[in-house]
Amino acid sequence: MTDVTKCPICGGELIEKKVDKLLRGGNNTAIVQVNALVCQECGEKLYLPETIELFDQIQEKLEAQDLADYTLIGNFYQVA
Repeated sequence: MTDVTKCPICGGELIEKKVDKLLRGGNNTAIVQVNALVCQECGEKLYLPETIELFDQIQEKLEAQDLADYTLIGNFYQVA
């Protein structure tokens, strides 16, 4: 994935894993599964630049209500 082998936060070992990322745009929320380097000590996640671009694209679509490509999986509620 990348040449980084140690966590920039704590120096712990990084392992590539599939992770779920929660993204918000406007009143919409999406979950996307991506690869990330995850620190085994502190849990910090590092993403490739391409993955961050994907996050930006998804957030823009959520804000624009362009949801045709997404699957509705339930309802999301805010607890007051």
